[in-house]
Amino acid sequence: MDPLLIGFLLIIFLALAFDFINGFHDTANAIATSVATKVLTPAQAIAMAAVLNVVGALAGTAVAKTIATSIVPQEYATLQLTGAALLSAILWNLFTWWKGLPSSSSHALIFSLVGAGVAAGGWGIIIPKGVQKTVTGLFTSPVLGFIVPILLMALLSWLVLRHMRPRTVTGTFRWLQIGSAAFMAFSHGGNDAQKAMGIMTFALSAYLGTQVEQVPLWIILSAAAAMGLGTSIGGWRIIKTMGFKVVDLKPVDGFVAEASAAAIITGATALGIPVSTTHTISTSIMGVGTTKGFRKVKWQVAGRIVQAWVFTIPVCIVLGWLFHKALLLLG
Repeated sequence: MDPLLIGFLLIIFLALAFDFINGFHDTANAIATSVATKVLTPAQAIAMAAVLNVVGALAGTAVAKTIATSIVPQEYATLQLTGAALLSAILWNLFTWWKGLPSSSSHALIFSLVGAGVAAGGWGIIIPKGVQKTVTGLFTSPVLGFIVPILLMALLSWLVLRHMRPRTVTGTFRWLQIGSAAFMAFSHGGNDAQKAMGIMTFALSAYLGTQVEQVPLWIILSAAAAMGLGTSIGGWRIIKTMGFKVVDLKPVDGFVAEASAAAIITGATALGIPVSTTHTISTSIMGVGTTKGFRKVKWQVAGRIVQAWVFTIPVCIVLGWLFHKALLLLG
């Protein structure tokens, strides 16, 4: 068999492995709040998230095109560069999953790609506009994730909650939270699965030796399936951190956090901005928590989450660079 084809198939396997890991690593993004509020059992929540992750992944390719064409130019695409980015992102994902830290799979992949690109051709080949789009999403999505739930909770309190008995509030929002969890799962699949689609399209351009602008259907379907399968496995370590260790959640809190985060992520996906679902839902949970009082949020746990965010970018750039050099040495 052609060695180049073998290398390409290995890269596709790694990309699908990344997508699978992303699925169980980030399952908590979609289901932690609904599990914590006991609106859904873990099995019910994971099953729903798996199905809607797949549906979301089939909804578009704008983010995939950003990854495939706007970080490193496709003329610099090689299988070594793509493999280095994937190995770096997979390693970081597994490490943060082991530690129970909800870090960003999205930024792990993107900045691993940056590091591998720098190793291949220096900082000059990195496309500033694409990285700027990513960094914009990196900072704006968690800020909006914190602010929007506070505003939404205030609006609900003024329009609805003050007129309802506590038992009625709980009963009503138990049902509404199922819808918001479904929306969150859909938005997660729509943004996150496209990262793997983008890196596979980048690898395809390396294999064919020509630029590939459109994401092929087989890539879309395989990435969607891998994420759905990974989600079905679950990620209980991170679910515990997100759902139980940041703030004590009630159904109305879970609804507000999920609906806010999902709306932000869906908007970013439509604009082709690869945001972190982890960042967005984490800060949404914190934002909801502050409406109960700052002391209700366990800021020490929140600080550990922020540390994982801060370290993801430099660590993944270095790992991407190191893996590229190592792959070149190995031939």
